[in-house]
Amino acid sequence: MILRLSKIAMVMAIAFFASLVAFGNITDYGTNFAFVHHVFEMDTIFPDATIKYRSITTPWIQQFGYIAIIALETLTAVLCWVGAFILLKNLKTEGQIFNKKKNVAIAGLTLGFLVWQVGFMSVGGEWFGMWMSSQWNGVPDAFRFFITIILVLIYLVQKDRDLE
Repeated sequence: MILRLSKIAMVMAIAFFASLVAFGNITDYGTNFAFVHHVFEMDTIFPDATIKYRSITTPWIQQFGYIAIIALETLTAVLCWVGAFILLKNLKTEGQIFNKKKNVAIAGLTLGFLVWQVGFMSVGGEWFGMWMSSQWNGVPDAFRFFITIILVLIYLVQKDRDLE
């Protein structure tokens, strides 16, 4: 049972993390929007970078992008919380049932991985050249986040057996 509780606790930890991130982005919208604005504008990357044609300077697109990020972070949190509570509710069920009940948590962890790996590492880091910015580089943070999430996901999907 300790393995199941461990998996549930780790899913809850990711749910808590995603909740805090989404909450921070909502309650401190302007400060955190500045990050998205500068990444989209590409105004702090290397001055001689030839990829600046990729910048998005249209304010409503920047706002839409930021709102989409917040929505995906929030959905990650919700799916992880719901998934963890489903698992908690099924803590003492047969292994086969417990394994089938992991789907919502798996969806939440997968979405979280995609938000930080695709959204921040690939789109922000590579497409918008965020890695070139000394002030607005979220690549190291995104890396830590998605590696943590993928490790929890890998742990969670390990098959659980019947309890003894």
